[in-house]
Amino acid sequence: MSNFNDFALKNELVRNLTELGHIRPTPIQSLAIPLILGGHDLLGIAQTGTGKTGAFSLPIIQNLLVKTKLVAKGTPRVLILIPTRELCLQVTAVFEAYAKNLALRTCAIFGGVDQAEQVRRLREGVDIVVATPGRLLDLMEQKQLRLSEVEFFVLDEADRMLDMGFIDEIKQISTLLPVARQTMLFSATMPVEIENLAAKVLRNPKKVQVAPAATVADKIQQRFILCSRDNKFQLLKKIIKEEKIERVLVFTKTKTTADFVVEYLAQNRTASKTFHSDMKQPERERALGLFKDGSIKVLVATDMAARGLDIDGISHVINFDLPLNPETYVHRIGRTARSGKEGIAISFCDDSEKGILSKIQQVIQLKIKTETFEGKSERLNLKATGLRKVTAPTPGKSQEKTAYLDHSKRQAPLKEGEKRVHPGFRNNTKKKRK
Repeated sequence: MSNFNDFALKNELVRNLTELGHIRPTPIQSLAIPLILGGHDLLGIAQTGTGKTGAFSLPIIQNLLVKTKLVAKGTPRVLILIPTRELCLQVTAVFEAYAKNLALRTCAIFGGVDQAEQVRRLREGVDIVVATPGRLLDLMEQKQLRLSEVEFFVLDEADRMLDMGFIDEIKQISTLLPVARQTMLFSATMPVEIENLAAKVLRNPKKVQVAPAATVADKIQQRFILCSRDNKFQLLKKIIKEEKIERVLVFTKTKTTADFVVEYLAQNRTASKTFHSDMKQPERERALGLFKDGSIKVLVATDMAARGLDIDGISHVINFDLPLNPETYVHRIGRTARSGKEGIAISFCDDSEKGILSKIQQVIQLKIKTETFEGKSERLNLKATGLRKVTAPTPGKSQEKTAYLDHSKRQAPLKEGEKRVHPGFRNNTKKKRK
């Protein structure tokens, strides 16, 4: 299909797409939309960034508009099951943008926040629910939500659901859905467990695939740098200082390492934020907000962010630690070079990770010449405490004029009317000697 008009979508829906600048469907959309409009269950193999959210949201919205139906409050017609809160919000935003002024009500349901607003939305009545499994089951137990009227069921990022241990919840939820429904399952990879799940929840599905698993985008320049474990910190500092970085997403294996990286960068006058599961939801949303609006250009994350985050302008992805799963490497670096742009992926590799590096190169079917970094002797004084109380630099001001020089010292609280003065400028306030 060359444009969205070829799908015979409602004029209002096409108008919304045009206003958003979406004129031509992506390959996954061209394949999936006609099949879903035709009433088929669908198994879609596609990575994030391929337009797969539009592949299922557009035909679902079209079907809801064609077949209007009044349902009781708290009984949605569409259920989209999502692995993470961040992805939940992104998919909800896509539905709301596509269904603008079309009298379709959407609700995002996820944990980590007070449920009152979500319950209020459900009681007002919604057509589309985008949910993470845990909070969905909680609200169902409270009888705030019923699935008896669901006509369209989507399992998005199914392999990520599996990685996060949601398989039992998915099976439980699927048994509570009407038998007469249309189901779509999307996954970037197809391990045996996903094949088994697909066999249980799909009926005579059509299969579409736009790229084989573990395919790296052509516009990503990949580099692998050998170094010692301790030297990874100064290597990261060097790259951030010397590369032309717009936004960089740094991946670590553990939450503790992520905190250490943020502390080290703070000691070296670089503002950054962590993004991992030990943070409360408001903290994570604030970190993402600062990263998106350019207040900080470094976000340090665990694999929670490897899938689902769609942030424009990520010029670099740095693997501070290599992932244990080679396919996770592909998902990580897929955060850059999106929407036709170019990107750079740089991976650090210490002696303990050389075996993983070999497996990654086998999976991506590309032999990349390694570089070597030998840093200077450096004493790391990292405690990873009190990091989240650091205030991000004010946009437009030099980082040297913020409180990022020494995070190891706690600053006394300000008195009423008093202003914070950077240590480097305090001498200017002293009286001159007579």
